[in-house]
Amino acid sequence: MNPLRVAVTGGIGAGKSEVLRAFARRGVPTISADEIVHELIAGDPEVRAALEERFGTTDRARIAEIVFADPEQLAWLEGLLHPRVARAEQEWFAGIDAAVAVSEIPLLFEVGAERGFDAVIVVMAPADLRRRRKPGTVESRSGRLIPDDEKAARAEFVYVNDGTLEQLDDFVGNVLDQLQA
Repeated sequence: MNPLRVAVTGGIGAGKSEVLRAFARRGVPTISADEIVHELIAGDPEVRAALEERFGTTDRARIAEIVFADPEQLAWLEGLLHPRVARAEQEWFAGIDAAVAVSEIPLLFEVGAERGFDAVIVVMAPADLRRRRKPGTVESRSGRLIPDDEKAARAEFVYVNDGTLEQLDDFVGNVLDQLQA
């Protein structure tokens, strides 16, 4: 079975991972680009060697300090990781036997990956709430992201995540019902 491919994206601290977990609770296969990156850094010898050579470390926090302060370093890191993440995701989708499968991709629109999906969910939240959820990272990492309103205009589904987990879960249930209809 070729699943309906759904992408979840949104700004830092908006609640993308919570949306992904809500799909998983409903038995929908899910994958996260961030988790793939973590696995690559932890276990891919080629990636680890390249990081050690370039940055002198494979510590994600230290690498983040370096790349988010230097656009050239960030571009190099994305060039190393993005093709591998895309390949891992495609292999994962190819092995799924389900009607719907969901991938969390923070930089979906920024890297032009939306074309590979049947539907896109954008998760948004007010800036002050996002800053409380991810202290110290929202401003330093959001400047290169497409604004939420532009993402929302390009998505099939939009959720403003400023309520309860139950409300978020209800939203996901409604989206899943529409996708399966």
